[in-house]
Amino acid sequence: MKHRKPAYPVFKPYTMAQPSLIPPSWDELVPANHIVRVVNRAIESINLEPLLKKYKGGGTSSYHPAMLLKVLVYAYSQRIYSSRQIAKAVRENVNFLWLSGGNQPDFRTINAFRGEKMKGAIEEVFTLVLGLLLEEGYVKLENYFVDGTKIEADANRHKVVWAKSRAKYEGRLREKVKELLKEIDAANEAENAEYGDKDLEEMGGSGGGIDAEKLEKKIAELNERLKEQPENKKLAKAVKKMESDYLPRQKRYEEQERKLAGRNSYSKTDEDATFMRMKEDRGAKEPLPKPAYNIQTGTEGQFVVGFSLHQRTGDTNCLIPHLEGVKANLQSIARRKPELLTRQPGCLPQNISADAGYGSEENYVYLEEHKLGNYVKYNTFHREQQKHRDPKLIRKAIFRSENLPYDQAKDEFICPANQRLTYRYTGHEKSENGYRIEVRHYEASSCNTCPLKSECTQAKDNRHMRVSFRLQRFREQAKTNLLSEQGKVLRVQRNVEVETFFGQVKHNMHFRRFSLRGLEKVKTEWGLICIAHNLRKVAAL
Repeated sequence: MKHRKPAYPVFKPYTMAQPSLIPPSWDELVPANHIVRVVNRAIESINLEPLLKKYKGGGTSSYHPAMLLKVLVYAYSQRIYSSRQIAKAVRENVNFLWLSGGNQPDFRTINAFRGEKMKGAIEEVFTLVLGLLLEEGYVKLENYFVDGTKIEADANRHKVVWAKSRAKYEGRLREKVKELLKEIDAANEAENAEYGDKDLEEMGGSGGGIDAEKLEKKIAELNERLKEQPENKKLAKAVKKMESDYLPRQKRYEEQERKLAGRNSYSKTDEDATFMRMKEDRGAKEPLPKPAYNIQTGTEGQFVVGFSLHQRTGDTNCLIPHLEGVKANLQSIARRKPELLTRQPGCLPQNISADAGYGSEENYVYLEEHKLGNYVKYNTFHREQQKHRDPKLIRKAIFRSENLPYDQAKDEFICPANQRLTYRYTGHEKSENGYRIEVRHYEASSCNTCPLKSECTQAKDNRHMRVSFRLQRFREQAKTNLLSEQGKVLRVQRNVEVETFFGQVKHNMHFRRFSLRGLEKVKTEWGLICIAHNLRKVAAL
């Protein structure tokens, strides 16, 4: 019997200090179809003049903006958002080393470029990349799917200024000021004879409000009176109170009102952020609003075609500003390469698809004026399409204004109890964007004795109904489009368009909170996210 020699393990050569006659280049270590090459090719093919303008020239040399932009876009595509982590990757990761050409900017340089140099230029850079996608056929601008999401700001959740609280405290301060002035002026019979029960004009007695400027004038006047009556301790105490307490508080409230700019709140640590209720907190017992930004994003083929950031919580009034931004970006592409946008009316996508949160009269008018396909749902669309509904819901639907028969000759609606709601007057309302809505008001005459009143209305007296015939017409148009064959396709496609992008960003890329503060810097971050997402998708295809 033959004895087999024992097998010994065989290893590949391993010598750490082994010199190479021809050292390998970084280019050899990067795979041919790697996403880092897609990022490099995309940034190399666009004109970075918007960024180059940010450099004054002279002085010491700077890192090239093309290199820094490539590093940032690639870092965001790899879920690296911290400037320190990006700087670490540039020192250690072969893909970053290849992309940076061996340059190793520190975290301060990276953060300064992202926060300052990129400020105001991100939309131009995004548009240049979008032009590249149009040129290569990834985006055709046929169907545009828009939706919104809220991303938390880099701000303290507990340091908040609420508009209602500010107004309440300012009102209390105003009353204190008036009471103090009445005490001061009570002894002056001449003033009382002239003004009676009214305050002085500069303090709002003639109908104006108290502000810091008027308060300063009154303090100056009282100081002059104090010079004439230095022994008046009550007056001196009142002047001191106004100078040290009331005036600084009034200035603070006015500054807060300026920062609020019509919003309901803002964060003290990021004054551009508004407190909003987040979708992920809906299941919580007591969901607290968080400082956040409302991000409006539009996609086609899951490529981001447009984005915009808003400080208002609702989506309805964001659509038109969003589409105006998209139009401006596409017009800049058309000026450079007009052959890419020959079919788009006004340089906007042909069809607009959105959920019920955007179905307002103002938005429908905008789509009609720009000759865009209206595939925007309204708030009762889903309820109307339910095939198997609760009998209680069916019963309730017959009382809705859009389902009541309308007598056009008499301009009256007929309720289920066969009573008529007659026209009373026409009112006008304004949206946040300044759009003027005409609303016709109708009212029944004898609801108190009607057996169906409890089902029809909660009003104490007769039912009052507000109707916009223009909105009804647009809803019928949207309904017809949504129920068409193309509309059914777009409704199905919408479910996997923008929501897929939001899912990629929030779950796969783990981007749930901004790293920078301020509207412009936050816009830069979201622009980098959109560019990174688009190039990731190009690499995948």
